[in-house]
Amino acid sequence: MSKHVHRRRFMQTTAATIGAGYFAAAGLQAQDSKSPNEKIRFACVGVGGKGSSDSDDAGRRGDVVAICDVDDNTLRGGGNRFKDAKQYADFRKMLEENAKNIDAVTVSTPDHCHAPAALMAMRMGMHCFCQKPMTHTIYEARLMGQVAREKKLATQMGNQGTSMSGLRHAAALLRKGFLGKVHEVHIWTNRPIWPQGGERPAAATPPAHLHWDEWLGPAKERPFGNGYHPFAWRGWWDFGTGALGDMACHTVNMPFMGLNLRDPISVQATTSGHNGDSYPKWSIITFEFGATDSRPALTFTWYDGGKRPPKELFDGKDPKGSGALVIGEKGKIYSPDDYGAEFSVIGDLEKEAADYPKSPGHFDEWTLAIKGGEQPMSNFPDYAGPLTETILLGNLAVWAAPEKETPGKKIEWDAKELKAKNAPEVAHIIKPEYRKGYTLDA
Repeated sequence: MSKHVHRRRFMQTTAATIGAGYFAAAGLQAQDSKSPNEKIRFACVGVGGKGSSDSDDAGRRGDVVAICDVDDNTLRGGGNRFKDAKQYADFRKMLEENAKNIDAVTVSTPDHCHAPAALMAMRMGMHCFCQKPMTHTIYEARLMGQVAREKKLATQMGNQGTSMSGLRHAAALLRKGFLGKVHEVHIWTNRPIWPQGGERPAAATPPAHLHWDEWLGPAKERPFGNGYHPFAWRGWWDFGTGALGDMACHTVNMPFMGLNLRDPISVQATTSGHNGDSYPKWSIITFEFGATDSRPALTFTWYDGGKRPPKELFDGKDPKGSGALVIGEKGKIYSPDDYGAEFSVIGDLEKEAADYPKSPGHFDEWTLAIKGGEQPMSNFPDYAGPLTETILLGNLAVWAAPEKETPGKKIEWDAKELKAKNAPEVAHIIKPEYRKGYTLDA
């Protein structure tokens, strides 16, 4: 093993349950991690939008030695902030040319490029921070977790609410049975806030500052169209994950942590209808979970595009634009917040104290882990990967519900095999085929 890979080696968490990676790893140190006083050398894939704040976070905690963006204007702005960083339009070239000088990467791109960039970096031994959703597809989420564990890397997804005390408090109450038996979870969002549910834009000439081929990355070739870049890509199946993928890794985070919402057994959707190219204008998706040792079987229902849970569930309160409602036999926990930072109790119960680990800050969890500390709560193998798998399963049901206001096929899910038992037609949504020049399986 080369020295530059060896110095990045990190502990392998042994946790197997929700949050256990953070609890069980406390106090464990990486044998080959960086010195606490040694600066981390970062490379940043994507430096606009969320990539701007992610790269700034990296710059405050180490040296940003290389940056990549497919938009020359955005890349130029990143260069003004990180004057000594090498600049690239292609993350593959950046990683290959600087392999010996990069300890860790941030990945802040459109969803379809998350896994290609992160997998390449991790296979080279680099620690990885990746924006939410962790991946574009379920298979990629499983694979990224496996590679992170095999390489013993410090990893984290950018669902910042995971580190917030309000979310951890509510999840701890759920774990201790504060609500009694929980049978229903409802989550809703004000997304999409971008065009969705229509025809693709007319072919056009890409602007001179945009590297369109690199923007497409592993996706199937298509001509540039006005509207894909820099934001509306979220509404297209080939590039984004719709409203569900955009926000559920935030809003589902609290009940996922508190109720171990991994490996649903089925999922079914009703939508506004879609053409298989753009996501629908709205969807309602119902996930079914089998019973575990710690909770009974339950359903989780997701609402987007202006749809909301029934008002009677809120005991007269009007739900805000996004939020989460967990319904138990003794009462309800309501979080009117994208990140789960705040929550209240509905019913005869009163909020009470609970034990949970305090976070030093979301990004700090990751950088401290690189230097030998605990694995972040939202690490790829034990938390972020399983959460992403649960969330993206909903899009299998959306694909199977193309007719307007008509319930689609109920997808029966085999989590162990990553297979829709009764729906072979969604296999391409589970595992993608990459365009030549990009690698999924090694």
